[in-house]
Amino acid sequence: MNIVMRVFDVHLHIQPWEMVSPDVLALIDDASHAGAKEVLSSPDNVLRFLDENDIERACCINYVSPDVMGFTRSVNDWIANFTSGHRDRLLPVGSVNPLHEMNVRDEIRRVLDLGIRLIKIHPPHQLFSPNAYKRGDLWQLAEIYRECEARGVPVMFHTGTSIFPKARNVFADPMPIDDVAIDFPSLPIILAHAGRPMYGETAFFLARRHQNVYLDLSGIPPKALLQYIPRLASVAEKALWGTDWPSPGVVSPKRNVEDFRALGLGEEIEQMILLANAERLFGYLRA
Repeated sequence: MNIVMRVFDVHLHIQPWEMVSPDVLALIDDASHAGAKEVLSSPDNVLRFLDENDIERACCINYVSPDVMGFTRSVNDWIANFTSGHRDRLLPVGSVNPLHEMNVRDEIRRVLDLGIRLIKIHPPHQLFSPNAYKRGDLWQLAEIYRECEARGVPVMFHTGTSIFPKARNVFADPMPIDDVAIDFPSLPIILAHAGRPMYGETAFFLARRHQNVYLDLSGIPPKALLQYIPRLASVAEKALWGTDWPSPGVVSPKRNVEDFRALGLGEEIEQMILLANAERLFGYLRA
């Protein structure tokens, strides 16, 4: 019997389509994602999309990247409004970009007061290293980490390369996050995409080294997952399910789950990765 498992997708891009820059849209607005714009047009459409793909909850990824993606600081208010009334299923994700913010301390507090459940840092798109605060040239980053640590709000870092125009892949290596994990030991840290395609071993090392570091499996073709992370079972309790929809190559979140389960990792590991780990991390208590 094929059991339908509940799914918590920690990486769906529920973002304002109208903000996306034209050169980025050229890579994602193709025939395979013809319906993405309609899905993102309203919370009801997103909820229907989740139901169709057997997704119980999702983190709605947003971050401030006017230089690369087109998203301004107003994206935080947009996702807070978009998810209001649906926070049981749609977790708003926001961001503070210290390169585009005069008062980072006040802004991170304002953003978190909106009910943002996860802060996204995207080094190749935001154009700074996660540990830039160590050198003093971007000391404001520490304000973001410190406030999130105090409130128990996880920080997700994009790790690995980006194909989008203007992305700076010099910031793709996740090793600088080692500093963040040491300096902020109570801050929950999520490594989005587990370093794919070039830094998988580094991401795996960080997850094993630090108690507060988790791996987000989004953006990796599920059929190839064990090629990228051969010892996934050994860190199953720290792995989070995500799809990265509607990024290039991700057509169906439901199909991704089916391909993942076909790996034969076993129901216990599947349940941890698809649901339980994220529920624990985000504070959802099971009945």
